[in-house]
Amino acid sequence: MDFTARLAALEAEHRALITRKNEKVLPGNGIYTRYQHPVITAAHTPLFWRYDLNEARNPFLMERQGVNATFNAGALHWKGKYLLALRVEGNDRKSFFAIAESENGVDNFRFWDYPITMPEYGRPTTNVYDIRLTAHEDGYIYGLFCAERKDPNFPNDLSAAEAQCGIARTRDLVTWERLPDLITYSGQQRNVVLHPEFVEGQYALYTRPQDGFISVGSGGGIGWGLSPTMEGAEIKEEVIIDNKAYHTIKEVKNGQGPPPLKTDEGWLHLAHGVRNTAAGLRYVLYFFVTELRRPWVIKYQPAGHLLAPEGPERVGDVSNVLFTNGWIRNERDEVFIYYASSDTRMHVATTSVAQLLDYAKNTPEDGLTSFASVAARNALIRRNLEER
Repeated sequence: MDFTARLAALEAEHRALITRKNEKVLPGNGIYTRYQHPVITAAHTPLFWRYDLNEARNPFLMERQGVNATFNAGALHWKGKYLLALRVEGNDRKSFFAIAESENGVDNFRFWDYPITMPEYGRPTTNVYDIRLTAHEDGYIYGLFCAERKDPNFPNDLSAAEAQCGIARTRDLVTWERLPDLITYSGQQRNVVLHPEFVEGQYALYTRPQDGFISVGSGGGIGWGLSPTMEGAEIKEEVIIDNKAYHTIKEVKNGQGPPPLKTDEGWLHLAHGVRNTAAGLRYVLYFFVTELRRPWVIKYQPAGHLLAPEGPERVGDVSNVLFTNGWIRNERDEVFIYYASSDTRMHVATTSVAQLLDYAKNTPEDGLTSFASVAARNALIRRNLEER
């Protein structure tokens, strides 16, 4: 196939993919609705990101800079569009952020022409990823992300890394101001999320302290802390508001997903929980609600996972994983949960504030024993049989 014919075939294939309609998977479980296709994959990235389209320079029309995965996206409803700030991982294993937008939030996502050029701060970051977007009441859009660097304490161990919370802010999602990394006193940090409102006149952050780059060690749990500024953010007192628990979906570690959503009945939270299995770590998503005036106090906490990997979602670069760091609530109180499967691709599940609150208030909490679990299930069975 010559250059012109090959380019035409690539363009037709790409156009068909990015214009494909996404159908609901019904009837579902009544809590949320899954969709047939991922919303964004590596193949959704523009051809001009991956190919040199000049025939003289690239006569075989080879892919010059491949994209391995598109996942773990922050999300924002902005100027009437559904925006995802994706973690795009190249074939070189380096990740960067890029914005894709959709009119309806479930299909036809198109990438902006250029990825985000994130400025450096301090010692250069080897990798940046998993950005959470918060439209804060101070007028800025903040991006909090994992800033990964080689651990200088182990120069000969090429897998030794350290993770801290990188911070940047913007008003247009194009030009970003990099601020100093978050300072805490609990080792390394992942999954840090900025609360969208001031609390006691300060910036409030959800944290996830950990001893090492992968293992939380004696740390873990979803933390809470306050900082008087984001220009040199520092949390001097960090308390755990949602801890790990033995023989649960969050036995190994857990972390806040996107910024919480405000309702009259409290703040809605989406998080990930991790447990170990014979096949490795399993990541699922779970839900809880905190008090409106005290966002650090849990009000409702349904047992178990809200979303877990199903079917093709179970397979990818890091299998048996769901992860979220972005969701959107629109003007109709519909909620779009954007989740990545197996560190490879992005999906959406749609629900509503009313459904999530019903789920939170009427799903039993984890009794932490088999006896308590079967008692709760028997109560449901008894009611159903008595009312037949």
